[in-house]
Amino acid sequence: MNEERYILFDQYLLGEMTVEERNSFEKEISENPEFAAEFRTFKEVQVQLENKFGHEQERKAFKENLSNIANKHFNKEKPKVVLMRPWYYAAAASVAILFGLFFFDYNQNPSFNDYNHPGQAHFTERSNTNVNLIQAEKAFNDRKFKEAIPFFEAVLKSNKTSEIQYYYGVSLVQTGQYKKAEGVFNELKSGNSVYKDKSLWNLALLKLKQKDYNGCKEILETISQDYEDYDEVQELLDALD
Repeated sequence: MNEERYILFDQYLLGEMTVEERNSFEKEISENPEFAAEFRTFKEVQVQLENKFGHEQERKAFKENLSNIANKHFNKEKPKVVLMRPWYYAAAASVAILFGLFFFDYNQNPSFNDYNHPGQAHFTERSNTNVNLIQAEKAFNDRKFKEAIPFFEAVLKSNKTSEIQYYYGVSLVQTGQYKKAEGVFNELKSGNSVYKDKSLWNLALLKLKQKDYNGCKEILETISQDYEDYDEVQELLDALD
């Protein structure tokens, strides 16, 4: 991740963008999976740093360290002292990461991004006359999950199959609509379709994304060992121990 993106991410989180800049930023998140993934990682690191440096004295020491790094790597041609804006610490932090200066053991918990594999949608009931389903499939496979959601909702009004519900639920998880996603997957897990264990897996990922590690583990333990991707279930269980 480069310094420019750190700056953008921090400005967005601090509400320092104009309405136009904010709309452009959110459009980039919805259309660029790589950009969105880096933004999620940035937010996770921010939370971890807050947890690690929650005490004022530790935070002060950390910022002083970053200030020294910034002066060394960003101000080679500027001998005068420059007051650092909040985002400047984020830029300095990127250099610290690159040089391995704070690979602390601050969080041993697994990350949602490590297990997030939405897959591709290829609907068995697809029809050339069902425009909404065609658009939903295309948007989902292009990782434009926010765009896919209204198409899925339109299809589900007249064609509520487990397959379409499942991919609708995945899209909700990807866009952070946790309550809706939980409702979809809870309904699917109660049935006997091939999406039962897949839904349990996604419920576990939903908990993981919200850093509810105990909740994630409890759901994982209910997944059948016959589930096709049970190796990944076991891997995540081991990571949570």
